[in-house]
Amino acid sequence: MKAIGYKTPGSIDRADALVDIDLAKPVASGRDLLVAVEAISVNPVDTKVRRSAPAPEGGWKVLGWDAVGRVEAVGDQVRRFKPGDAVFYAGTITRPGANGEFHLIDERIVGHKPKTLSNAEAAALPLTSITAWEMLFDRLDIKTPVPGAANAILIIGGAGGVGSIAIQLVRALTDVKVIATASRPETQAWVKQLGAHYVIDHSKPLAEQIAALDIGAPGFVFSTTETHRHVDEIAALIAPQGRFGLIDDPESLEATAFKRKAVSIHWELMFTRSTFETPDMDEQGKILERIAALVDGGKIRTTLTDVLKPINAANLKRAHALLESGKAKGKIVLEGF
Repeated sequence: MKAIGYKTPGSIDRADALVDIDLAKPVASGRDLLVAVEAISVNPVDTKVRRSAPAPEGGWKVLGWDAVGRVEAVGDQVRRFKPGDAVFYAGTITRPGANGEFHLIDERIVGHKPKTLSNAEAAALPLTSITAWEMLFDRLDIKTPVPGAANAILIIGGAGGVGSIAIQLVRALTDVKVIATASRPETQAWVKQLGAHYVIDHSKPLAEQIAALDIGAPGFVFSTTETHRHVDEIAALIAPQGRFGLIDDPESLEATAFKRKAVSIHWELMFTRSTFETPDMDEQGKILERIAALVDGGKIRTTLTDVLKPINAANLKRAHALLESGKAKGKIVLEGF
């Protein structure tokens, strides 16, 4: 089967950073689905792994987590899916990725593709949707107000892949006010379209801008990017007993400033449940079914902003480079082999 991989980690400008390869077609067993991949999207985790993780000895490293496709075969323990089903999923960091014509995936972390979306539109959603859902509802518990705080959440990096879906989930499922950050006119317009009540500029001091809104100190802060730049501002602006969550990887996190306010700190990693095969691993499949229902019910929309065709090394390198530039908004999808 056709696939895209690499042997040596490093920068995207190298000729061998990502190359077209041929691999054996995998075989489904146990709880696995064999999916014929029709569209994939690119996430920051793809670029982080490509820069740092070597290929297995004598083999290739295949990236790719977000995918849409059709079930071609199922293992003997599969119960929720059958051949021919259209599915979408975000995968796991512990197995080969979806940047190939066929992919094995555990049924517990798979959902039925939204009926109202194209393959490309659906491929934009899984990883960011699960990440946003787990942070908002499992970690920050935003449906439980913080006493005395403004019933509001500050989403830092609102125009990115996770921020774009987080804004929509907050608006669709809660009465929490959304304050999103964006620094360019086009990204500020994007987060407004997605439903942000207020937009502030993350290239300027955040606490001062929050105070100027005159709505009080927000009970929740969700930082999707550049947390190391904003941590002092977050400590200053968040309400006492507030809840602060982050998903990026600052080299260090000085948390002492949060003690005075008894702020709880929550780290979210979408791959935790699948990596450790936690007893609630199937919750991710359930989240994807809820996301599909919200999409098909007109409550949220895809965050797709760019489609590249076909799925090959040249286009995947373009997508990685754009994501690493820091100028992407929404999600970049590759479609069709």
